[in-house]
Amino acid sequence: MAKINEKVPIHTILIYCSKCGTLLYKYQKEGLGMLVKCYVNRIVEDNTNGDLRCPKCNQEFARVATIHNRPAHKIIQGKVYTKGHCKK
Repeated sequence: MAKINEKVPIHTILIYCSKCGTLLYKYQKEGLGMLVKCYVNRIVEDNTNGDLRCPKCNQEFARVATIHNRPAHKIIQGKVYTKGHCKK
């Protein structure tokens, strides 16, 4: 079993639609790597209709998945972009 590292930084990022620039999520990201998935319980603010599509241009940006026995949204590469850290 993997060791849990309690020193992994957690920060809030903004996730936008790459097609139209609409804010989709405010998300508490763990670590400094690329955004590959969003665990549902870490989404702070959801500006979508819950169907994993942009509310403005209707582009699908993620798929439903279960990762490490947790519900998640698997991000489709190139469909979103993130902007730095934001204040909670």
